[in-house]
Amino acid sequence: MSEHQKHTDFLRQCLLYDDSSKRHLLEKGINQSQRDAHCVWRAVWLMAMLTALSVTGLGYGAVLVDNFPYSTQPFIINLICALGVGSLICLVVLVGLAMIYRAKLDRQREECRQLIARLLESRLGKPATAPRQSMRENRVGKDDGVSIRINDSPERIESTAGG
Repeated sequence: MSEHQKHTDFLRQCLLYDDSSKRHLLEKGINQSQRDAHCVWRAVWLMAMLTALSVTGLGYGAVLVDNFPYSTQPFIINLICALGVGSLICLVVLVGLAMIYRAKLDRQREECRQLIARLLESRLGKPATAPRQSMRENRVGKDDGVSIRINDSPERIESTAGG
């Protein structure tokens, strides 16, 4: 199981503590998005196999058959090429669709996080400390500079980002 799936399962378990209609809609949406993405990835696998099969068919003809394009019927070559090109086009479209479903699932996970945060705040109150800032927010935040030691001599590095 990937980290993305583990995180989604954890969020779905946390959603069980809320009994609002928003939770039910969100859970239903996450289930649907996961099913759709799984279906699309199975179709991607099928199209990749068909593309590989058509490339193998053309490779077989080019390597093992004497006078390949002229000794076989044009219908067979056209069929193999059409299968390869069609499955390659479908493969590109399906990968794009899978990326769209992944983005949709990521949006639903963010809504889930927000719902869980509101649930925890309503049950436990406001947190005692502010949430930890990300590394980027810390770098861009205050313009205090950082003191470091290099070869036992203190140096001061000034931040170039404005805050």
